[in-house]
Amino acid sequence: MTTVEKHEFPMTRTCPFSPPPAYEEIREEEPVSKVGLPDGGWAWVVTRHEDVRTVLNDRRFSADRQHPDFPQLVKGGFRRQGDERTMITMDAPEHGPARKAVLGEFTVRRMEALRPRIQEIVDGQIDALLAGPKPGDLVEALSLPVPSLVICEMLGVPYADHDFFQTHTAKLIKRATTPEERRAAFDTIRGYMEDLIAEKEANPPDDLLGRQIVKLREDGAYRRASLAATGFLLLVAGHETTANMISLSTVAFLRNPEQLAAIKADPGKTLDAVEEMLRYWTIVDAATARLCVEDIEVGGQLIRAGEGVLALGYAANRDPRAFDDPDELDIERGARHHVAFGFGPHQCLGQNLARMELQIVFDTLFRRIPTLALAADVDDLPFKDDANIYGLYRLPVTW
Repeated sequence: MTTVEKHEFPMTRTCPFSPPPAYEEIREEEPVSKVGLPDGGWAWVVTRHEDVRTVLNDRRFSADRQHPDFPQLVKGGFRRQGDERTMITMDAPEHGPARKAVLGEFTVRRMEALRPRIQEIVDGQIDALLAGPKPGDLVEALSLPVPSLVICEMLGVPYADHDFFQTHTAKLIKRATTPEERRAAFDTIRGYMEDLIAEKEANPPDDLLGRQIVKLREDGAYRRASLAATGFLLLVAGHETTANMISLSTVAFLRNPEQLAAIKADPGKTLDAVEEMLRYWTIVDAATARLCVEDIEVGGQLIRAGEGVLALGYAANRDPRAFDDPDELDIERGARHHVAFGFGPHQCLGQNLARMELQIVFDTLFRRIPTLALAADVDDLPFKDDANIYGLYRLPVTW
């Protein structure tokens, strides 16, 4: 049994294409281990694929981030009682109805109805990239605008405000942000969302937030602050994650021309490529923190009620017990059992949207710009080593 915290969390990727080296060491030698946390406390890390899925699918692990014992992954992480909670911080029985209220907005059928508009957005951004200077910045031209435009149109958020919410989102996910700055960014975006929803209340429009106002009023359950919490979650999660996946996957394709050639020759392989990119990068590694609320044994280790747990998706997605040659990028491996979107009741609500956006971007970008190339050495690219969502700040490309 582990008694000493040998490693400190969070850890940094020393190579952009691989997990922190300690992940493999922990997973192979002591797959459920204690790690130190930024606030001086400790938590268990769970690293094997099977065990990570167990933690994420068992009600003995709570997602309630307002609990005083919940593991804090940033120094001075804030817990303010009375804050309106989002569905990702709820447990049963609260969680099910909160998730169900918006689940219908993210069905495969509804996403397919959005496909023509997403295609139009992608083509428009590529037009602008091609009309601009060379080299261009793919983050600014494509990666960030596409998911931002899509989620803004879905929610009914003015895209003209994108600089505002992207700036504050960046503060939320940077590890070095002070507690005061983090709280201010949180309150600013949440306040913005409340004001926007208030404007929609008199005559709710046919967008996601407007439809929620109507539906919740009919159910006698409408509260502006609660809907603002949902809107906040969808806005932040809906643009930041997909934007980083577009940039990172472009780098991976350009470094692996044989994999890129495969999707160019057969676009039917693109969805498999999307799954493999999600597994390979696992950009949100620590959103799956939990608090044990009842003693349970995981991977041969007893975890007691009141102890924090970090289910490390990146370690799980590179587990050789679940994936052959896990450190290789192989778009034909059939990687749909990855945990990049989490697992269990809290699995990512927007995964159908993310998959579609990535599929459309990959098929369109490399078809329309077949000579796309990196305009900087990979070693010189500004990877987000300082953020809790991995990605790139800029991606210089030419053609």
